[in-house]
Amino acid sequence: MTRAGLAAARSSTAQLAKIVPQVDDGQWELPSACAGWRVIDVVAHLAALATEAVDPPPPDPAWPEVRERYHDLRVDERRGLSHADVLDEWRQSTPRQLDLLAAAQERPGADEPVEVPGLGTYPRHLLANTMAFNVFCHLRDDLLAPDGPLPLTLPEPTDDQVAPAIDFMLAGLPQMQGPELTATLRRPLVLDLTGPGATTVTVHPATAPDGLLTVTPGAAAPTRVQSTALDFIAWATTRKPWRDHCTITGDPADATPFLDRLDII
Repeated sequence: MTRAGLAAARSSTAQLAKIVPQVDDGQWELPSACAGWRVIDVVAHLAALATEAVDPPPPDPAWPEVRERYHDLRVDERRGLSHADVLDEWRQSTPRQLDLLAAAQERPGADEPVEVPGLGTYPRHLLANTMAFNVFCHLRDDLLAPDGPLPLTLPEPTDDQVAPAIDFMLAGLPQMQGPELTATLRRPLVLDLTGPGATTVTVHPATAPDGLLTVTPGAAAPTRVQSTALDFIAWATTRKPWRDHCTITGDPADATPFLDRLDII
């Protein structure tokens, strides 16, 4: 089970809860580092995810198929709300979302596959890691300085917060872009992530014409991409250019097309 993901989701959520009362009305309206979203829109996004987790809406064929555009839709629905209303939704739905994620760690349902439209299929227990990733990334990369607009500080990220986010990103990596990303990799490629959340994995090409990439633990290829795990969260989501944060050893031609295309949502 991914109880570490649940703990990380709770930890980053608690840190966001400490930040919220320090933000004034003018700061809520500042552009965040997430393109097109204000600071309040980032919280609206997290509120929308929490509300949908506890009270799923019926599917609508008019929804955008691209997950990022779906997120934009949900944020746009909340743009007319006051700051207080957005924060109230987030405060009310988030504890219930965490309770659901805690229940998802228990068998027999923990290993049940759950499709997240536009993002792939995951065992139910791993959904805690999606929240750990979302809250950590939006808080640290989109809201807080130096990349975000809020001149507020938190303790340095810990391995316990970062590793579950990385686990979700690596689980989603083969699925989110499907054939588009698969086509960029001809030979195995090592991702060597250091610092908090450190891990080393090998990304393998598809073994069948309609197959996807696979990710396995350890280093099993001569070409290696090294980065900190914290930087990986930023560049693998295209918030920052990978060239500014990665060192390639081996054949750059084995890595560059993959790195140019990678965009974890």
